[in-house]
Amino acid sequence: MQALALRQSAREFDPTPLPEQTLSDLLWAVAGVNRPALGGRTAPSAMNSQEVDVYVALPSGLFRYAALDHSLRLVGAVDARRVTGYQDFVDTAPMDLVYVVDHARMKLVPASKRESYAFAAAGAMAQNASLFCASAGLATVIRAWLDRAALAQAIGLNNEQQVLLAQTIGRTKIMAMP
Repeated sequence: MQALALRQSAREFDPTPLPEQTLSDLLWAVAGVNRPALGGRTAPSAMNSQEVDVYVALPSGLFRYAALDHSLRLVGAVDARRVTGYQDFVDTAPMDLVYVVDHARMKLVPASKRESYAFAAAGAMAQNASLFCASAGLATVIRAWLDRAALAQAIGLNNEQQVLLAQTIGRTKIMAMP
């Protein structure tokens, strides 16, 4: 109840990187395996297809979260934060998450339903991140206003993959008193 009461969107972030343990906990909350015997995750997906991947844009590079072994896989050693959205704060916030659907994993879902199911799954994942941030004293904002083509190119997506949402995460920027 407290996390729900504290959940809010922020658009000003302290650029200080988050500790590795905080990043680890955040990614587990977003898409981690919470039922190992079934491969079940912390967020729902259509027919358990696990169609949404989480990419992490950090100053040190762009990574894909591998939920099964709870690790980050380097996609590119480039700071891709600037292409995760049009707002100025994405360039300097410590990190941005990018939610990408792989439609090829949704073979059991009717083609006409795949995009809406994927957005629902990404929304659940982003809400998990928002609630984690509220509970950990972090700031976040979910964004759909982004250059999907530039981001898809930066990640190296194929025709079966689609950028859905982005989410900026960090500490709240403390404003100096005049």
